[in-house]
Amino acid sequence: MSGASITRAGARPAPPGRAGEPPRLRKVPLFWRLFAAYTAVVLVALAALVLAPIHVSVPTKPHELVVLGLGAVAMLVGFFLLLRRTLAPLEHLTRAMERVDPLSPGRRIELEGGADPQVSALAEAFNDMLGRLECERRSSARRAVAAQEEERRRIARELHDEIGQSLTAMMLEIETLSRTAPAELRDQLEVLREAARHAAGEVRAIARGLRPEALDELGLQSALVALAGSVARDGGLTVEHRLDPQVTLSGEEELVVYRVAQEALTNVLRHAQASCAEVVLETRPDAVELTVRDDGIGPPADPAAPGTGLRGMRERALLIGADVRVLARDPRGTEIRLRLAREDPPR
Repeated sequence: MSGASITRAGARPAPPGRAGEPPRLRKVPLFWRLFAAYTAVVLVALAALVLAPIHVSVPTKPHELVVLGLGAVAMLVGFFLLLRRTLAPLEHLTRAMERVDPLSPGRRIELEGGADPQVSALAEAFNDMLGRLECERRSSARRAVAAQEEERRRIARELHDEIGQSLTAMMLEIETLSRTAPAELRDQLEVLREAARHAAGEVRAIARGLRPEALDELGLQSALVALAGSVARDGGLTVEHRLDPQVTLSGEEELVVYRVAQEALTNVLRHAQASCAEVVLETRPDAVELTVRDDGIGPPADPAAPGTGLRGMRERALLIGADVRVLARDPRGTEIRLRLAREDPPR
């Protein structure tokens, strides 16, 4: 009985065939093997009826019914055993297909111990389909994220240039009016000016969240430092950072790393009840890793539940061939790790 398992892309399926089966039998199509099994059972039952010293009278006697019933049970058992042996590879293949996770690309089905040629062809076709779907999904997601980032950039620019400048002009106008206004109105004008100043600050913060200027102008490390400082100010917690200055990534990879760090720190603020967090960006021999740790209450029971942002992080990670994992820390806290493998590690 053959089995099936999930492996990374590139693994070749085991050669077809099961131990103990003649090569010619393994080449027979599955349809004809099932037909032959049915035929064999029927012929054996027919031979038993012809050669066995039994008689069937009309009406059928009780002891004759018992003999016919035993014959029927024997036929069903024979059908069951032959079908189970013949269709077992398909059952294993079905279970392996059910374990495939679309958010964990690169995994393929490998038949263990061999299989029928039709089952091997089905597994190969399924693997090819997975490859095409992953390619199309990555391409579609890349276009969607690019459009999303362009829209973010446009909104951030309009917030900064239009609303931000309007609020700044309002503050200047209020300040001018306060110089000539009656004394009893100056306190109210000061309150109004302070509200406009606060609104302008909120608009700038929203614009920076939509499209961080530091990422475009100063690079990933500076953007992560600014992000850590912003989260520390807004959340009232300590955010430490250790960033390898030698990490070199493409623009798309930098954007994905930044967004994952941003979402992870947002989760720390909203859900973790932590007092301290840490952002680490480092180069491994075969990968670049981003790690966001906290000392909070630990990961949720279902990290993929709505509101955790994990699915969004994993979707973004797929664009650059990276992997995102959520781990529980000892004794408490959560660790979110983004790992971007390198095909040509530095020597």
